[in-house]
Amino acid sequence: MARLLLLCAASGLLLAAVSTIPPPEEAARMARYVLHSCDWGALATLSAQEGLRGRPFANIFSLSDGPPGPCGGSGVPYLYLTDMEISVQDLEVNSNASLTVSLAQTPYCRKHRYDPQNPLCAHIIFVGSIVKVNDSEAGLAKKALFSRHPEMESWPKDHNWFFAKFNITNIWVLDYFGGLKIVTPEEYYSVKP
Repeated sequence: MARLLLLCAASGLLLAAVSTIPPPEEAARMARYVLHSCDWGALATLSAQEGLRGRPFANIFSLSDGPPGPCGGSGVPYLYLTDMEISVQDLEVNSNASLTVSLAQTPYCRKHRYDPQNPLCAHIIFVGSIVKVNDSEAGLAKKALFSRHPEMESWPKDHNWFFAKFNITNIWVLDYFGGLKIVTPEEYYSVKP
């Protein structure tokens, strides 16, 4: 019985350690942590639609950088898209976009009673472009997305869904007071989340 209690306590400590938010001085790790913790983000494009052409247009998209869990994911935001979607039509004209993910969608900020605009409720802003993944990366994107969003597998086939990724060129982290922190893609991909 004592061994079982010890094992349960050790498992609890391990789980707590895995789910601990990175400290503010580790901005690259924070960016990876927040992305992996989020199932969706706000994607902003430059509209190509009549009457809105050239104006910012934000929309919500499901995303994933890998299956949920403590392994931390790849850091690459994958999306499942169709040309029928208005923001995807914008991306066909100009693939540049920004993507914002926030711990506000997780229990973390609610537990601490942080407003989504509070810097302690960390959010990350990625800037870059959306590109279709190649055949060699499609399996990874499918596993990442369908593990978190199983409903996607049953979406209508006649919508011509495709896997895409957000190619990150710039990263801004807001996770503490004092302003944004800039993280390079090299720093971001080199850290262990």
